[in-house]
Amino acid sequence: METAKNELQGILNNLKGSHEEEILIKMQELYSKIANMQDSWYKKSSFTCPSGCGECCRNFEPDLLDCEATFMAAWLLENQNEVALKVSKGEFPFPMNKGCPFWDENSPYHCTIYGGRAFICRLFGASASKSKHGKAVFKPCKFYPVQLLEEHKPPLAHRQYSDSEIMEFFASYPPNTTDFMEAAISLNPDNHSTSLIRDILPSAINKLLWISSINNSNTAN
Repeated sequence: METAKNELQGILNNLKGSHEEEILIKMQELYSKIANMQDSWYKKSSFTCPSGCGECCRNFEPDLLDCEATFMAAWLLENQNEVALKVSKGEFPFPMNKGCPFWDENSPYHCTIYGGRAFICRLFGASASKSKHGKAVFKPCKFYPVQLLEEHKPPLAHRQYSDSEIMEFFASYPPNTTDFMEAAISLNPDNHSTSLIRDILPSAINKLLWISSINNSNTAN
């Protein structure tokens, strides 16, 4: 949790007392909980994505809830300020016709805003979902190499695993996407809509800049 706080400490100070500060603190808590649950899942299941894969991100642009856009905007302002200022004007670092405007083809890790990434980016490939009966189900990512699935102990396949099978094959539950998305939606109960990064992020950055300028002006006075 301390690491997440340090990643946004400056912008949190600038947003002191605002609704956005509250949203960011709650988002940090949710993202930290996902990371902790996934760490436990990785250790117990011995099941992780191949290093530097990124195939699930190729030609894919996440759509964001308001709270996700607020967090991504804050992370950029804190950690990549020059990029954030350009994005606030609609200038993204990578071509948008190929998907996410923060996905770098030439980087071995691809995501250039890893600490500020959205829920789907954190959960994809390492999360369960709920069946129509409310039970946990898990299916390995479709891009996961068959050879690596077969080498897992016990061997795995590209199929859905039931609640009981998750414990049998992986010895642990990954975080549940449904639970975390419901928690995120509750942060903006009056607005459940989502928008693509290219459409929502510039205005989210400009909003945080505006609130910060007002706060700083009030502090100076």
